[in-house]
Amino acid sequence: MKNRSRFPFVFWIANGIEVLERFAYYGIYMGFGIYLQQLGYSKGDLGFIQSIFLALSYLTPLFSGTFADKFGFKKMLLISYAAYLPSILLLIVTKSFSGIALTMLSIGFAAGIFKPLISATVRATTDSTNKTMGFGIFYMMVNIGASFGPIVMGKLRGWSWDYVFITAAVAVGVMFLITVFMYKEPPREIEGVTLKKKFKDMKEALSDVKFLVFIIFLGIFFWMPFWAFFNTLAVYINDYMNTAQLYLATKSVLGETITQFISNFDDGVWKINAEAISHTGYIIIIFQLFISRFFESRSAIPSFLFGLFVAAGGFVVLGLAVTGSNSLLYLGVFLFAVGEMISSPRIQEYIMWIAPKEKAGLYMGTNFLATFIGAILSGIYTGIMGSFEEAGHPEYIMYTLAAHTLIGIIAIYGFTRVAGEFKELKE
Repeated sequence: MKNRSRFPFVFWIANGIEVLERFAYYGIYMGFGIYLQQLGYSKGDLGFIQSIFLALSYLTPLFSGTFADKFGFKKMLLISYAAYLPSILLLIVTKSFSGIALTMLSIGFAAGIFKPLISATVRATTDSTNKTMGFGIFYMMVNIGASFGPIVMGKLRGWSWDYVFITAAVAVGVMFLITVFMYKEPPREIEGVTLKKKFKDMKEALSDVKFLVFIIFLGIFFWMPFWAFFNTLAVYINDYMNTAQLYLATKSVLGETITQFISNFDDGVWKINAEAISHTGYIIIIFQLFISRFFESRSAIPSFLFGLFVAAGGFVVLGLAVTGSNSLLYLGVFLFAVGEMISSPRIQEYIMWIAPKEKAGLYMGTNFLATFIGAILSGIYTGIMGSFEEAGHPEYIMYTLAAHTLIGIIAIYGFTRVAGEFKELKE
């Protein structure tokens, strides 16, 4: 057995940049719904911006990855910062709906340019002896940044939203300095894949009707409720739950010091910050290894569907948290996180099962389309939440998402049976 290779310096630099970027990105994204509503805009308006923001974040990497191969990772990182920094600062002065929408579109574009560059750096700086650990560290950094961003920004918005945007801009500024002075282009093999070749490959993969249906199903039944969870939850907690009571319940478990760090003193009482407790990053950091080990020897498809079922249970509990005890919120978020941890890693295995062996890489490269479909549709549910609120039953949004996910289980299971039979006939 080979000894594990040491990680080069640029590997650690890249992971540090990833923490800062996720800190800024999720720090803005998780609290954005609360901010937009304080400006007087509706949940329908919010859903529209969320959809275009997420869609661009997940469509742009198709192009930025190709340009990075041609011009280099470092140049593309600097271009992403050039789009990121002024866009974040514009949020301080832009208050019109069109201005905010365009600004968030620019932030999504910048995030999309950035997105494939650090993972590509990790890929280029690891080998067969340390690749698994290298990507494990990378995903840990992603979740650390995504967890602390909403916590810190939630605290800062208690003083002023300007502090939120300034802090995010400072994080990007630090990323710029680190990249200029410490990031060195890693040695790598230039793939030389042009955009024309990428589109040709996508067309070939999507000409497989079975795979095309799977991508659509995955987008609608996995990624759409996945993004709807993150789009709606902070607003759902902030608008429909007693955050002062949640503060007291949380303090009884975590103690006063920690709970005050994720809360703000408002109108004479401490209230917990919704964005600080509406994400799953900290749960993934603690439990992902255990979940992965427990399910690694189990079949991909049943595990994937079981994860969706657990996530659906999380939505149901979140619905009950409004009409019953608000503290059920934590159980609902935990169940959704467990479902995410079970299902998400099995998607690649699902694609490998569907794809012809000689075209597995080709099919994997088209997987992002499912994420894009879910992202661009997800904002619909933010608007629906507003309609349920007007009808006096905001909790119905969570029951609707649960039903959506359960229908997805049935649809994907049925697809699996038909696709499996079709595959057997072809073989």
